[in-house]
Amino acid sequence: MVEYSPDQLNHLFRALADTTRREMLRQLAAGEQTVSQLAEPHAMSFAAAAKHVRKLEDAGLVAREIRGRTHVCRLAPAPLAHAHDWLSFYARFWDARLDALERLLQDDARQYPTPSRGETP
Repeated sequence: MVEYSPDQLNHLFRALADTTRREMLRQLAAGEQTVSQLAEPHAMSFAAAAKHVRKLEDAGLVAREIRGRTHVCRLAPAPLAHAHDWLSFYARFWDARLDALERLLQDDARQYPTPSRGETP
């Protein structure tokens, strides 16, 4: 897999930082939609939706095709794989930290067992 540059990742995460754009991507995961269809659930104008779509296009997340006067968008998921790869480092980091905490707590529980009900510590 080709490495994404820091600038490309910044651009990608900026596009993903907006709730409306993330929802638009979710909509596109179900299939092609026009800009007007993407705008509808968000009660926004075509122009406002087009600006969001442009940000997603700039990040490589959406491909837009103009068919006559209709702008049709589809999800371009490859950059999401780059975001996943970048985030997976932190998933491994937290898994390792939580595994260490679990071992520590298990060792602590063996060393200092909890008294049963009715027993005095």
